Amino acid sequence: MNKYNTILKKVEKPARYTGGELNAVMKNPEKVKVHFAFAFPDLYEIGMSFTGMQIIYNILNKHQDFYCERAFAPAKDMEKLLRAEGIPLFSIETSTPLKEFDMIGFTLQYELSYTNILNMIDLSGLPVRSKDRTEDMPVIIAGGPCAFNPEPIAPFIDLFLVGDGEEAVVSLCELYSESASKADFLKQAAKLDGIYVPAVYDETPYTVKKSLIRNLDKQPYPESPIVPYIESVHDRAVIETFRGCTRGCRFCQAGIIYRPVRERRPQTIKKLAVEQLKNTGHEELSLLSLSTSDYSKFEPLVMDLMSICEDKHVSLSLPSLRLDSFSFKVLQEIQKVRKSGLTFAPEAGTQRLRDVVNKSITDDDIYDAVRQAISLGWNQIKLYFMIGLPTETNEDLDGIATIAKNILAINEEVYGRKNSRFNVTISVSNFVPKPHTPFQWVAQNTPEEFNAKHNYLSNILPKRNIKYQYHDSFESILEGIFARGDRRVADLLETAWKKGCLFDGWSEHLNKPAWREAMEETGITAAEYCHRVRSYEESLPWDMIDSRVSKKYLISESKKALEGQPTGDCRRGCTGCGIC
Repeated sequence: MNKYNTILKKVEKPARYTGGELNAVMKNPEKVKVHFAFAFPDLYEIGMSFTGMQIIYNILNKHQDFYCERAFAPAKDMEKLLRAEGIPLFSIETSTPLKEFDMIGFTLQYELSYTNILNMIDLSGLPVRSKDRTEDMPVIIAGGPCAFNPEPIAPFIDLFLVGDGEEAVVSLCELYSESASKADFLKQAAKLDGIYVPAVYDETPYTVKKSLIRNLDKQPYPESPIVPYIESVHDRAVIETFRGCTRGCRFCQAGIIYRPVRERRPQTIKKLAVEQLKNTGHEELSLLSLSTSDYSKFEPLVMDLMSICEDKHVSLSLPSLRLDSFSFKVLQEIQKVRKSGLTFAPEAGTQRLRDVVNKSITDDDIYDAVRQAISLGWNQIKLYFMIGLPTETNEDLDGIATIAKNILAINEEVYGRKNSRFNVTISVSNFVPKPHTPFQWVAQNTPEEFNAKHNYLSNILPKRNIKYQYHDSFESILEGIFARGDRRVADLLETAWKKGCLFDGWSEHLNKPAWREAMEETGITAAEYCHRVRSYEESLPWDMIDSRVSKKYLISESKKALEGQPTGDCRRGCTGCGIC
């Protein structure tokens, strides 16, 4: 341990690795039945902003027989020292080597974190492939949205948790504590809802029905979340108001895999808000969901929360607001404490393409909301769009520029003059088709097509008061390969990792030459995994995963998209997805 403390003096931000934060839990690992490491495959500052980790940490540590600790991907300076000194990767609560835990659980939030997972397994002193790990080594599990296509990393993971994790992770820990062996545990775990065990599946294929919590309000939620020593990406109290979405945007994987909608009661949310603010000292409270303003009692809830926040001099953050259900009463309340930028997501530049992707807002919705926001004094507006959506043409790209120009004109109309402080950010992401969506069969744009569209937009967008941001095209191709990949791409992943690829979601770390070399050596091509149209009859790598939304429904939505036919919000009438 002296050796470990010594290397902390040599790294940037040693507080990433020390633990001991406010509300962190300390137990004696020798006095629990299951010792669980929650491993986040990115830096501490990113992982500590992930609410899912706080939820699982809270649930497991409330159980007297379980102890959950945390581990994060070490920065490159720390990794270099760990390898040089022969020190295995440690947890941050008790500095226990990860290889001594019973279970190591990774969250799969983003495909470009996969090389970090391999690196963390290797830094723990464990073989990266599950077939090479022995009975006395930890069970390595993974969950999160990317677990809905587990195949690209199946050779490295013993068990996948697919769907809601709150109850399933407790069931897994209870089963582990009762099992005679690791092999017996994996065999029995495969019988549970939401559990995919590749080794068991390979012997006897079976369907994995996602784990589903029916009543979210009854689930434990952190009242005393951990407060980081150093600034995290989202340094605030966070409360999940509801899970799921009824809108049915056809590009959105989260809108499918988190169905159905389950809400927490207003009184539960308010109690959690009071407790979190009291127990953390945070100066900002944020409501978390896929679409905050779709909460059924949104306005009265926010008015009540604003009263709480105003008394405590705390600001309220409302991400994921929709233009068509936006309450400007809420805006007026928010600005009493602190006014930040406003973010909207039209996704597409024309009504035609918004109908294709089932984004149920109109140009009038956009302009009416922006006009009211400017009238209330907002000077910063950010708009999110996607390029590369199915059936997209240059007219749709022109529509993005038209929206930007019209917003500038609205600002001048409201103020009666040019407002130099007013600015609009146009943020463009590259569309990547995802499993379990109506677009899981479509072709993804090539890098050349993406780059041509980026350049086209750059030329037609106004230069004054407009900031233009877009994603790296090669990064989107890698994401596409792993999003819809099969087990063959595991070889690409391991080869790229061995060539030094890490933190691939960070543009400054993305090693494109190494990835291209790995593709050439393994024969994995974007043409096979990204750029071809799949037929509805094709067997897909993730077909064993049942999201509880029927493939028949996805096919129907896919066909309606190509015809430009929108589907209504299922809160106003069942659309037949099968989840209920």
